[in-house]
Amino acid sequence: MIGTAIDSTWFRRYPAPAGSPAKRLVCLPHAGGAAGLFHPWAQRLGTGVELLATRYPGRQERISEPCIETMPQLADAVTAALLPHLDVPLALFGHSMGASLAYEVALRLEGLFGVRPAGLYVSARRAPHEVRPNAAYLGGDRSIVEEVRRLGGTDAALLADPDLYELVMPAIRADFRIVGTYQPQLGDPVHCPVVGYLGDQDPEVRPADMRAWADVTTGGFDLAVLPGDHFYLNGQRDALVRDLAARLA
Repeated sequence: MIGTAIDSTWFRRYPAPAGSPAKRLVCLPHAGGAAGLFHPWAQRLGTGVELLATRYPGRQERISEPCIETMPQLADAVTAALLPHLDVPLALFGHSMGASLAYEVALRLEGLFGVRPAGLYVSARRAPHEVRPNAAYLGGDRSIVEEVRRLGGTDAALLADPDLYELVMPAIRADFRIVGTYQPQLGDPVHCPVVGYLGDQDPEVRPADMRAWADVTTGGFDLAVLPGDHFYLNGQRDALVRDLAARLA
């Protein structure tokens, strides 16, 4: 029987459960992001939904660990870490780089283990067959920092502090290498419902780019556009999580 104990190495569980959850939502951060982004979501998802925020190596509590620098290696590791936690329906939410990762994890769960996610929620990221590798990592730290600032979000503020810069930059470098070298191998589509989320002022992704996710699923596609830029989910957190909660219910 599949167990329910949470691997604290890879996932931070919000909230600590009083009993067995009815569903799990696994959240996958953007490039340079961390699990803490999703902490405020947990109380808004409704009773019975357990949130697992993914903790990538090389940041926060895992800062002493080497970063992972390729999408296949990261997707394999996250998928393996999820295997003990499939005792209840599981959905995946990923923002930006995390959306591509969520797709790769869904492919592995379905193709290798016969587990169909309850939903694949992808945010601010082109569909796999429309991905344009970001070459910022080839230009070194200056190019990466310029790209982080262009897209906005809290990471840009962290990089302005010299002490924090030294702490967070290794993870950002590794994640931008993942984004810059990701070449999805399009084969079988996923079979779960896919929902795309997007800010209406995103400088990187347009609604048409998000609608292309419909091509990689047989389970149906829907799109929700909210006010904001690439990091719309900061200002529109309540609206986003309300929508997710309704779909999970």
